[in-house]
Amino acid sequence: MTRQIRIGNLKIGGNAPIVIQSMTKTDTRDAAATVRQIKELELAGCELIRVAVKDFQAASAIKKIKKKIKIPLVADIHFDYRLAIAAIENGADKIRLNPGNIHREEQVIEVARAAKKRKIPIRVGVNSGSIRSQVISHKPQATSHRLQVENMIKSVIDYINILERMEFYDIIVSLKASNVLTTIDAYRKFSRLSKYPLHLGVTAAGPLATGLVKSSLGIGILLSEGIGDTIRVSLTGDPVEEVTAAKNILQALSLRSFGPEIISCPTCGRCQVDLQKIVKQVEDYITHYTLRITRTKWPKIAIMGCEVNGPGEAKEADIGIAFGKGTGVLFKKGKIVKRVKEKEVIRELMKLIAQS
Repeated sequence: MTRQIRIGNLKIGGNAPIVIQSMTKTDTRDAAATVRQIKELELAGCELIRVAVKDFQAASAIKKIKKKIKIPLVADIHFDYRLAIAAIENGADKIRLNPGNIHREEQVIEVARAAKKRKIPIRVGVNSGSIRSQVISHKPQATSHRLQVENMIKSVIDYINILERMEFYDIIVSLKASNVLTTIDAYRKFSRLSKYPLHLGVTAAGPLATGLVKSSLGIGILLSEGIGDTIRVSLTGDPVEEVTAAKNILQALSLRSFGPEIISCPTCGRCQVDLQKIVKQVEDYITHYTLRITRTKWPKIAIMGCEVNGPGEAKEADIGIAFGKGTGVLFKKGKIVKRVKEKEVIRELMKLIAQS
């Protein structure tokens, strides 16, 4: 259980739901383009958005952006502490500081003073690749992995000590590395030392295919151990994919529910229907469907290509279908509803989903 803080209208930490974050990939100075992307992310299920603030023009654009979006906005600051103060003055709901490039105590104090006045939190966001040399220790006989983890944690603790001397406690922490095991160890060890809420992620995880694997492992293992209060899946690509992946991770661990879950077999030589096409049609339907309906409980849908494991999996699901040659048997709550022809399956399955 971590300390609970507020970011705009969101609660993070404590017993609050795990929050999904993403980051815009537009030039923040282009307020119109940034707003368009944020709205796409809002629609996809993003709950907290971060924007890069690389100069004072970008900091100023926050005021325009904030007027047109619904979710809280985080200003991502590097190198120049004055940009953080400008972002706060323009309405940012949270500031991310990197101890690797903003570390002079008097500068951190100035940012904390401004954030405290506006009652907004600060994320102490450490990346393994940007630890300043003054923090790095060189213990003999220690592995490079172990030293990297220790250096990340020391960097965070040094920063927190400055903030706490200012009686500033609205702090979120992240300890990200591009290496999955380094990320996991850093979060595990820090979570035993502190009750500040944790933002999880594997930094620079890569393109979609590899990035999904690394992020799912790193974030998923930590969440399964009860570590983490907010997550961002970092991918080289469309940020909507980041939000979709984050939702899938949370739903797979039964931490949150965002819509019906599809259980489908990988198919084999026994399958006599185009199961891939059928699953895609159902997936497209329920995505459209869930965007317009809010529920606390969603059905589990099984779509199986043959009778070998089809009926068993289908009976476990709330709704299911197991295919034979050109036909399928529909199940609901473990009971057979009807046998339908392949061309009628989608229509009949949609009826059951709507009724569930």
